[in-house]
Amino acid sequence: MNTATNRVRESDCLLFFKVMADDTRLKIILMLMCESELCVCELTHALELSQPKISRHIALLKKQQLLSERKSGRWVYYSMAKPLSQWKQIVIKSCFEENLPVIDECLRNLAMMGERPERAQQCCN
Repeated sequence: MNTATNRVRESDCLLFFKVMADDTRLKIILMLMCESELCVCELTHALELSQPKISRHIALLKKQQLLSERKSGRWVYYSMAKPLSQWKQIVIKSCFEENLPVIDECLRNLAMMGERPERAQQCCN
């Protein structure tokens, strides 16, 4: 493998771990692993953070191609990007399986909103 290819892969690896090292971004990823899809308003409620702050974190996750989005009217729903490289899938899946307590409070906050579609009507209208 040539040096340029090594640098690209090394850079991708470093950027991935830098993005994942932030607690808010990690929680967003773990919540999406758990819930499959969430909108910004659900994330703001679950994480108890402002919409601009959540949007900035989402932008960084999207820049690293970790998230996909689906638009429905004026609302955008986020999910894990497919396909992710195998090593990223393994890291995220392992992190999810071993660290669910990290998002316990977030999941409780989300549960207080109810289930979908009621939850979506509460915040996405």
